[in-house]
Amino acid sequence: MSQARANMARKRDDHVEERGKKTAVRAEELRLLEALLFASTEPLDEAALAKRLPDGVDVKAALEQLKADYAMRGVNLVRVANKWTFRTATDLAWLMTRESTETRRLSRAAIEMLAIIAYHQPVTRAEIEEIRGVMTSKGTLDVLLETGWIRPRGRRKTPGRPLTFGTTEAFLSQFSLETLGDLPGLEELKGAGLLDTRLPTGFDVPAPSDDPALRDDEEPLEPGDLELALAPRAEPEKGDKN
Repeated sequence: MSQARANMARKRDDHVEERGKKTAVRAEELRLLEALLFASTEPLDEAALAKRLPDGVDVKAALEQLKADYAMRGVNLVRVANKWTFRTATDLAWLMTRESTETRRLSRAAIEMLAIIAYHQPVTRAEIEEIRGVMTSKGTLDVLLETGWIRPRGRRKTPGRPLTFGTTEAFLSQFSLETLGDLPGLEELKGAGLLDTRLPTGFDVPAPSDDPALRDDEEPLEPGDLELALAPRAEPEKGDKN
């Protein structure tokens, strides 16, 4: 009887020791993951992290655990454009405003154009002008391209093969969006007072897509297309300083 008890006690101790080893390994995995994310100058996706971590690590589960560990701290682990990075906690962002924020005012024309590209991408310059009802100045498009928030995607398979434009990961990062699907919808825009509550029948806000693949009506870009995107097309709009 005493031998049986001794065997049971030994098994129990072995089990406790094994659990302790697993916990230690798990903690070490989280430390490695934490170090990689802190050291990186840009957000990292799960595939990039997996390459730097030991084999067998459940990266997705580790990220969720690390996210939970940092949930109540001064910095949070967040996902932006399907990549992970540390950011100052939202309620403490005001502390860093003076040190990190560089104010750069966009003209109303640039804001309108950015919104159209975000919601209607892929969209051509002519299509932007049709939606806005005015010609698009070279300067306005230049400003948005220089911010890195938009980019030429491809060329439309129509006469003249115009460039199509879409948003970038920098756009998602700038506005703290995980995906384009997080952009406000019709009811949110109306609630914020950005749309008239008395809209035409059938009016709707497009559902933007994150798919980077070219559409059936698009062709790949060619060398020099970025320079062409910046070529002048029309005189600056009245009152447009950009």
